[in-house]
Amino acid sequence: MHTEPHIEAFSFPCHSDSKFSILIPSWNNLAYLKLCVESIERNSTFPHQIIIHINEGLDDTLLWVKEKGYAHTYSKENVGVCYALNAMAKLAQTNYILYVNDDMYLAQKWDWYLAQEIASQKNNMFYISATMVEFEGGSNKAILAPYDFGRTHDSFDAKAFLAFAENAPKQDWFGSCWPPSLVHKELWDKVNGYDISYSPGFYSDPDFAMKLWELGVREFKGIGKSLVYHFKCKSTGRVIRNNGRKTFAQKWGIPSSFLFKEMLLMGQTYQANIHLKKPTGFPLFLAKCKALYISIS
Repeated sequence: MHTEPHIEAFSFPCHSDSKFSILIPSWNNLAYLKLCVESIERNSTFPHQIIIHINEGLDDTLLWVKEKGYAHTYSKENVGVCYALNAMAKLAQTNYILYVNDDMYLAQKWDWYLAQEIASQKNNMFYISATMVEFEGGSNKAILAPYDFGRTHDSFDAKAFLAFAENAPKQDWFGSCWPPSLVHKELWDKVNGYDISYSPGFYSDPDFAMKLWELGVREFKGIGKSLVYHFKCKSTGRVIRNNGRKTFAQKWGIPSSFLFKEMLLMGQTYQANIHLKKPTGFPLFLAKCKALYISIS
């Protein structure tokens, strides 16, 4: 049971032509936050509403946000991403909510490619993501890596990254689940945003995707040309982790890995003729057995 934290909210009218409401949670990470916001202001095609949540703000983040005049929410303690995102979403004045982490740098035309994808959709039943570029390689095929343009904000080579982004070798992919992620505000409201039972936030992203799935969303698409550089500054290492893997298994009766691999086909090249579906029969039975094991272990 989570005690509702006290969060202050400060809203200001946004540009009348704003395309997205960009939610950026931040926790004493001002140098990266400044770089993130700078990239939005410098590299966007359209105007956007920027909304920032300040957790604690011990590094003058609150002062900087006030001076810049951004809409924001503020908590004296670190409330995690779930409470922060839900609070910021209440200030959204556009039809689309975009969740971005503060340790990301957005490339030129990142928003144009997302807007083009939105225009191609028949309705609002979609969940789309930009593509992360990271300096370390890994098993996640949805990420473009390893491409090292700097591991800290002060070593970042923005010019080199932007040149790379113009012709980056990444196609659209299945499995949108993590930020930078975009959804219509109507869908956000229908699923009540992020589930606070995952606070401070681990596994809240796949849970949000699962809620959209249950609502009927089947378009989970990553856009290969919409790129952001992810510094992986690991602010999550400063917080006590919730057992989100267990919470997810108990809530949905399947492990999150089943959602990623079997339902969302995460990281596989997007093909319009393939329709996402939940496997049945023996694969689902095995997934349920694994979820039960995770739930009781």
